[in-house]
Amino acid sequence: MSEPRLELHTVARRDDGCFSVLLWDGRPFAVSVEHTYGEWPKIPAGEFWCLRDVYHKGGYETFEIQLPGHDRVLFHKGNTEDDSAGCVVVGESFGVLKEMTAVQDSKGGFEEFMLLAKGLNSFKMKVTGR
Repeated sequence: MSEPRLELHTVARRDDGCFSVLLWDGRPFAVSVEHTYGEWPKIPAGEFWCLRDVYHKGGYETFEIQLPGHDRVLFHKGNTEDDSAGCVVVGESFGVLKEMTAVQDSKGGFEEFMLLAKGLNSFKMKVTGR
């Protein structure tokens, strides 16, 4: 079994989302927000395969997280937990938007994520801090 390429390490769980730092091969490169359902987001701690896919709503390539019992849990662009229906919204930094904790420069963060995954059809992700 191969080592995870991507790590999603949760640093804060708040009423306005679950916030994490993303690492690629151990190097931090972006941040993320996920919608919380009750106390925690859909994705639990553990290791998951991510497969290349398309975000149909946005019309761009991304990766789907292979999460048992769920379908279409993706990485995509956005800013707040309201932009996530359980997906991982990628950004460059944390900030505040309309009085909600948010990720900022989602376009730049997502583009960096896709550049790191260039040429890959799949990779393993490790989720910690939950």
